Amino acid sequence: MTTDTLDLGPAPRVLFLSDDPALVARQLAGERLTRANAGPLRHDVSTDEITPVAIMSHYDAKLARFPYTGLECGDQLPIAVGAVQQGGFQVTAAGRRYGKGSSREHSPAAERLAGIRLVIAESFERLYRQNADNIGLFTSTDFGLLDRIARGEAIPIDDLVAGREPLAAAILRAGGLLRFGQQHLRGLKPATMTLPSGPMTLYEKIVRRHLLATPVTAAEPVVGQGCFLRADLRFIHEYYTGMAAHMLDATLGPQLRLHEPESIVVFEDHTSYMAESPAHLKAGLVPNMRAMRQVQRDFVARHGLRNHRTLNDDEAAADDGSNVAGISHAMVAEHYALPGQVVVGTDSHTPHSGALGCFAFGVGTTDMANAFATGAVRMTMAPVLRVDLEGTLPAGLTAKDIVLHLLQLPAIRTGGAVGHVFEFTGPVIAGLSIDERATLTNMTAELGGLTGIVAPDSETVRFLKERRGVDVVLEPWMRSDPGATYADVITVECDALSPMVASPGDPGNGVPLDQLHEPVRVDIAYGGSCTAGKREDFDHYHAVLAWGVARGLKVPDHVQLYLQYGTTAVRDYCIEQGYDETFAAAGARILQPSCGACANCGPGSSTDAGQVTVSAINRNFPGRSGPGQVWLASPPTVMASALAGQLCSWEALQRRVAGA
Repeated sequence: MTTDTLDLGPAPRVLFLSDDPALVARQLAGERLTRANAGPLRHDVSTDEITPVAIMSHYDAKLARFPYTGLECGDQLPIAVGAVQQGGFQVTAAGRRYGKGSSREHSPAAERLAGIRLVIAESFERLYRQNADNIGLFTSTDFGLLDRIARGEAIPIDDLVAGREPLAAAILRAGGLLRFGQQHLRGLKPATMTLPSGPMTLYEKIVRRHLLATPVTAAEPVVGQGCFLRADLRFIHEYYTGMAAHMLDATLGPQLRLHEPESIVVFEDHTSYMAESPAHLKAGLVPNMRAMRQVQRDFVARHGLRNHRTLNDDEAAADDGSNVAGISHAMVAEHYALPGQVVVGTDSHTPHSGALGCFAFGVGTTDMANAFATGAVRMTMAPVLRVDLEGTLPAGLTAKDIVLHLLQLPAIRTGGAVGHVFEFTGPVIAGLSIDERATLTNMTAELGGLTGIVAPDSETVRFLKERRGVDVVLEPWMRSDPGATYADVITVECDALSPMVASPGDPGNGVPLDQLHEPVRVDIAYGGSCTAGKREDFDHYHAVLAWGVARGLKVPDHVQLYLQYGTTAVRDYCIEQGYDETFAAAGARILQPSCGACANCGPGSSTDAGQVTVSAINRNFPGRSGPGQVWLASPPTVMASALAGQLCSWEALQRRVAGA
């Protein structure tokens, strides 16, 4: 590549990610396909498929061997370790919503290291595309480029960044964000606040209060324009710290002093049960995982950072209560985030804390490395979509049923809300607890959004006082103004909702449970994760299981039931309430606070393709929680299904037992 063109040579190879595994195999064997004969392309390719979680202990050139090794085409995984690099591919082509899922920068990094210079897709998820920008991997929605590339034409950079907002284009021209940051982002000052030109949303108000003035961004960015913000809190966990440290040392040197280290928090939340993770054991990666965790601990020690260390069963037995541990973004809501703040973390479910009325969003490794060095966090001004939750939520339904309903809406499924801010309002929101609101904001990641947010109110004040002993006075500006502009409004009549599930393969495969035509046998039931490891989730687990135990019900022998606390505070609450005794009586295995089966890094993951799991987690992409099939459901539905041995709502189970 010169400074002005992307030159892939006279005969570049394009890898079409086809729905047909035979067509993928033919390309790996050396055949060159065209768009005309490549067949339908895979939609919704997730980062779990680009780089499966088991290989995330790698954060350097070793990643080159792994792109697309989890890609599911039909019922096959046609791309083996090392195949992309060996095939000499330089361009990838795919369908819509490419890069769904986690914030892992390992995905574009693996592509780039394997030789991919350009990814062409019908559309991209926000976080994947921003991560690609940050490391200099080009992305485009212009399939017309394929013919030009086939002719051996060097593509002008102007054509590759056509239609991109100016900041993204500038970062790509600079060769990535770290180089760009060193050129433009040192010693930044807050932007000068001017009087607003009209009514504003809460998101827009928070952005204005945290905007940084830079020589390369607009003084008052509008929707679609890039900008940089000052974050009140930056957090990272062990899957990303090694890569961030490697980047910073290689680019800026080990002598670097981090910007405001007191506002950085580090978590160990993915390695508690690595020795019981089938994916890590099968791949022989447990030593790599331990080394990855140690790199984070060394980084923490070098820079004097706050660190919440992991807690497994053995450590829990000896715990004196001094180690406060758990899933990073759940911990942030419990211990750190406040209304009106900006919170960024290297996890796509960082929007969890939006339930408190702050602007919380996920970033990739390079974004965080740049924020560590400069204090500036990159963001593109997003349109705001208002979700009005009207009516009354029927008894037995939860926020998880609401979000599974939203996910199956055609406009959401096809990517119509990608990059939006979801503002949740309405009488149902007013009646939801912070724990339930956090389920909605957390899963804006699956909805494709930048974040989710709920205006703080008396429930926010109560939560912060009860859970953290913090007295918060809400300021008058901490709400959206009447007449504020929204890109769209979705109204949900909650009275009409019923228990929802999402069938395997994608969180958008939602269907009312009572519309399933055949029984679905369950082998594994899992309650936990950031989405469903909160206090009120465990209230639901206990309510269903206590009801069942009182009637002589236990989990059938063919079902494995796992319950995993989201944080130590949730664990301690459940023990104080006596819930652990009920869980044991029902036949559940209790797991210590950690990210677990959701990301295939602990017990509760499937080990066989024939296994069926019902889970309260947020994602069921192919391979994410093991080789089996995962149905998503609410906490009450997961527990009722565990007792019934098949997919079943609590209401249906109650009717069945009453009629027995």
